[in-house]
Amino acid sequence: MLEHGGRLHRAVREHGIALGDWLDLSTGISPFGWPVPSIPTDAWRRLPDDDDGVANAARACYGAPHVLPVAGSQAAIQALPLLRTPSRVAVITPGYAEHAHAWERAGHRIERRDGAALLAAPDDYDVVVLIHPNNPTGQRFEPQRLRELHATLAARGGWLIVDEAFMDATPQDSLCADAARPGLVVLRSAGKFFGLAGARAGFVCAAPELLEALRERLGPWTLAGPSRHIVGLALADAGWQAQARERLQIASERLSVLLRRVGLVPSGGCAFFQWCMHPGAAAIHRALAAKGILTRLFDQPPSLRFGLPPDQTASLRLETALREALR
Repeated sequence: MLEHGGRLHRAVREHGIALGDWLDLSTGISPFGWPVPSIPTDAWRRLPDDDDGVANAARACYGAPHVLPVAGSQAAIQALPLLRTPSRVAVITPGYAEHAHAWERAGHRIERRDGAALLAAPDDYDVVVLIHPNNPTGQRFEPQRLRELHATLAARGGWLIVDEAFMDATPQDSLCADAARPGLVVLRSAGKFFGLAGARAGFVCAAPELLEALRERLGPWTLAGPSRHIVGLALADAGWQAQARERLQIASERLSVLLRRVGLVPSGGCAFFQWCMHPGAAAIHRALAAKGILTRLFDQPPSLRFGLPPDQTASLRLETALREALR
């Protein structure tokens, strides 16, 4: 199992701080989640129904011609490598490590490259895996440049996979509308933007043939009934989404200002997090954890990713702890 954020129970054991006393900034999940209503009893007692309108809501929300609901984009990340014969695969680095892990485990030849290198050498690979905006760096790409990369790969049977887990705050840069083109796969997550990570709900946007192959690989009922009910409502709530985008951008900018104020200048980021390279990242991570603040530590390069504090009290707590850690 690879390392991930959000392991609060482990932090409780390691530091002896009660679960409710933690400020968890380790995941990049929006702290301003969609307001979840009560779930009908039938959602628990009936088998999930593919015709319940969730796919239609996702198509409308993302502007994608075809979608497949899955148990979080993680389910697709693990299954997609099983749909190809051994291939030359380039995966962005630094980035969400599960992508490279899944392709390696499936027997493909992997190269980890930075974003600029991936765009510069499309003829070297059969599959290119990008995260847009990238996690944890926040790096962004011109959509038209990604379309050109896809065209080069698809012309010889290759794939471009774009993980858009953090795209909801800037939907104008999404490639979902182009995802009916063979060889283009776009992954979306309901967990980050809607604050519904526990629902384990995501969507794959791609051509129908690839989605059918993925559906066969994953099997029936990939997304639980209660999750389908909640996510379907959230996807249709356009008014809430517009307000959430503005709120996320403001909160991320405030976090960036806070980090600069204490001398920890962000190296990158997006609406959901800020990322700071620092040679003492591990020591800062430990010092914050000792005060009940959990961040996401990366080894290569040494860096920390900070999720958004949910309110002013949390921001002040973070700033005070950082000043002490950096002293």
